[in-house]
Amino acid sequence: MSFSHNHEETHDHAHGHDDNHDHGHHQLRARGGGQRDLLIALSITVFMMIVEVVGGLLSNSLALLSDAGHMLTDNLALLLSFLAMKFSTMPATERKTFGFYRLEILAALINGIVLVLISIYIMYEAYVRMVHPQPVQGKLMLVVAIIGLVANIIGALFLFKHSHANLNIRGAYLHIVGDALSSVGVVIGGIVIIYTGWYLIDPILSIMISLVIIYGSWSLVKESVNILLESVPSQISIDTVSAEIARVKGVQEAYHIHIWAITSGVYSLSAHVLIDDQLVSGCRNIIDEIREVLSDKFNILHSTIQLECDRCAMSPVCSLPNEVRKEK
Repeated sequence: MSFSHNHEETHDHAHGHDDNHDHGHHQLRARGGGQRDLLIALSITVFMMIVEVVGGLLSNSLALLSDAGHMLTDNLALLLSFLAMKFSTMPATERKTFGFYRLEILAALINGIVLVLISIYIMYEAYVRMVHPQPVQGKLMLVVAIIGLVANIIGALFLFKHSHANLNIRGAYLHIVGDALSSVGVVIGGIVIIYTGWYLIDPILSIMISLVIIYGSWSLVKESVNILLESVPSQISIDTVSAEIARVKGVQEAYHIHIWAITSGVYSLSAHVLIDDQLVSGCRNIIDEIREVLSDKFNILHSTIQLECDRCAMSPVCSLPNEVRKEK
């Protein structure tokens, strides 16, 4: 018997799950560690926000009070990130077949947008302060800012190891880095004010810090939008994936390939694969080999492969509107 039905669909969940299960358990452990470290960072920033409010009131430092306001929005962002990670681990349902992973991406997008808005507001406040400079108790301002800087560095260290693999934690990490930069600015401003009395240093540094934060936030917003639009992950090439699948024994070519991210580091693929005419019993081996290639070389752990013995013509049944078409 040969395998010749054009629309027979074979999924990736029948056999050979040991390696992918191990990788999946590793991802779950990493996410659990990320939640714990995110909660630690949140606790640190809440404590520092209280310290900066008290220090700002005692020193009459608008810079410290503004930074405390910045930390309040950061705390809300960190809380949003933590809740998103918590809810994203909820099991899939009949209606939410991919689970709730996208909550992390929505949180990352919101965090990126909030960071940009906060930075714009800080630049506005800096302009007002340049027009109307205010006296500040530089010594108290400096002490509180140093404490804040140390606390932010500690919080950032807890999140740094997760920030490259998880877009949601990267958003939280950027918030804390933004706080740390603000603290650096306040420290420098405090030193300059103590020795020179030049109050304009504070708004000038605030504008520079805001521009740095906007630069980092833009990449966060851009990557979040790309995931929500189900774009191909930037580090994966469809042509390369197609070529690797075609190297599997018994495969002629792979086409109609779609690759997208469910959330940070969780990739899915669907593809048509043209194979040699053969017994149905041999198709399982082809599927297993393709899955191994996708997992080992591209970290794609969820795939839907449609095996065909005749090339499927583009039709409304198996193609998306405006799909990129390539003549073979």
